[in-house]
Amino acid sequence: MYLYPKWIRLWHVINAVLFIVLIVTGVSMQYTDKDQAALIVGFAKAVKWHNFAAVILTVNYIIFVAGNLFTNNGRQYNIKRKNFVSDLMTQLKYYAFGMFKGEKHPFPVTENRKFNPLQKFSYVLAMYVAVPLVIISGIGLLFPEITVKAVFGISGLILTDILHITMGFFLSVFMVIHIYTCTLGSKPTSLFRGMITGYHVSDDH
Repeated sequence: MYLYPKWIRLWHVINAVLFIVLIVTGVSMQYTDKDQAALIVGFAKAVKWHNFAAVILTVNYIIFVAGNLFTNNGRQYNIKRKNFVSDLMTQLKYYAFGMFKGEKHPFPVTENRKFNPLQKFSYVLAMYVAVPLVIISGIGLLFPEITVKAVFGISGLILTDILHITMGFFLSVFMVIHIYTCTLGSKPTSLFRGMITGYHVSDDH
């Protein structure tokens, strides 16, 4: 099945590269002081590349949202309340036990359903909650003069920093899990290959 048009594949590759750059530079900035030896990347270079990647990520995210608004891809992120919790539990049970017993996937990929319930839920949290928050908090850190000075007596800049780090950590964990689940296709490399060719190979092949 041809499921991934060129714009999604290009966006996905750019997003993945930017995520890696942001994680590496973010960790370097977090654990390397200005006067210390570089943990991974020198502090000054880490700040420079982190800010550059963040700007490109923001533009790329706008393209993602616009693409979902003006193409059918957006419907893949619609969460229907009916049976959602039960479907989510079914998918969790499959990942925890079913796939090790050779059971068939409860929600096989179709042209109208690229994501299983757990994927859809995690993708919505990542792309429509965490990414916007990490972008907004990043802008607040880049331009501290626009950040609220205090919230309940706590520095607005500190709260913004905590939000940015927390969302960054969540997205880092999400990326690791995302890479792992991408090895659960018909072959360990089939889902990765699908993002290059645009074609999804079902578990029946």
